[in-house]
Amino acid sequence: MVLLHSKTLPLGSSAPDFKLKGIDGKWHVLEDYASAKVLVLIFMCNHCPYVQKIWSELVTLDKNFPSEVQMLGINSNGANTAYPEDSFEKMKHYAQEKGQSFPYLYDEDQSAAEAYQAACTPDIFVYGPDRCLAYHGAFEGLKTAVEALLEGQAPSKEQIHSMGCSIKWA
Repeated sequence: MVLLHSKTLPLGSSAPDFKLKGIDGKWHVLEDYASAKVLVLIFMCNHCPYVQKIWSELVTLDKNFPSEVQMLGINSNGANTAYPEDSFEKMKHYAQEKGQSFPYLYDEDQSAAEAYQAACTPDIFVYGPDRCLAYHGAFEGLKTAVEALLEGQAPSKEQIHSMGCSIKWA
């Protein structure tokens, strides 16, 4: 396990499109969430202790956020890595065990992680209604960033870097 910090991305960057299979068996694309006032993407995986530590809190936030907020979990750990715990089948198990109701998507070819320049798990990206990056960083800044966007304000330009396990590239 390698501890890594998230990259610094320019605020205002547009959200790249994606097409990822969810544990619900459906394909998900960015456009599916066009009506959400706030879109939260969490690059996460099943085995990472940093994700494990906040998973229940993510589930609670999702349940407490208003319906204008859409959270998505994305597992980009490659299928050909040494971490079978991050498999698509195990994703279903973990999401059910944690009571996760927000979509959990599998980035099997790691194209989403590359497009978003995700580096670690968890790595959190928050987009406003214009799908421009408003916050990128640690869990500790997530709620404040979402609340600011819901109030029609920009989150603080000071970003708190994520830190966690490196994405396991195939």
